[in-house]
Amino acid sequence: MKHPAVPVIVAALWIMISEFIRNEFLFKAYWQRHYEGLGLAFPDAALNGAAWGLWSLCLAVLLWMLLRRFTLAEATGVAWFAGFLMMWVVTGNLGVLPFALLFYAVPLSLIEVLVAALILKYWPRDRSV
Repeated sequence: MKHPAVPVIVAALWIMISEFIRNEFLFKAYWQRHYEGLGLAFPDAALNGAAWGLWSLCLAVLLWMLLRRFTLAEATGVAWFAGFLMMWVVTGNLGVLPFALLFYAVPLSLIEVLVAALILKYWPRDRSV
């Protein structure tokens, strides 16, 4: 594959859509109640959405780089560790992570990263080169 831009963008879009569905439709009320209980406003301004879009693109690029050197399982594991586990450690340390949500977030995030990895690994390649 000469130009990885298309599969990276498709993988990033998948990550964004997955995050949006999970956090906007499945768990938004949960997040809002949790933040309200902390005396904070839930951060859902457009700028926050743009930051999550950048995070999704960064995760897709990281995954693409990992897949160039590692197996599908290894790349998925490392990307999940870097993208999600480390984020949860930080938000837990800040006291804003609802730990009960991890029961759902862990498997859904693993599926999210695996599907992104599959997109990147099996995206149709230019065979004419």
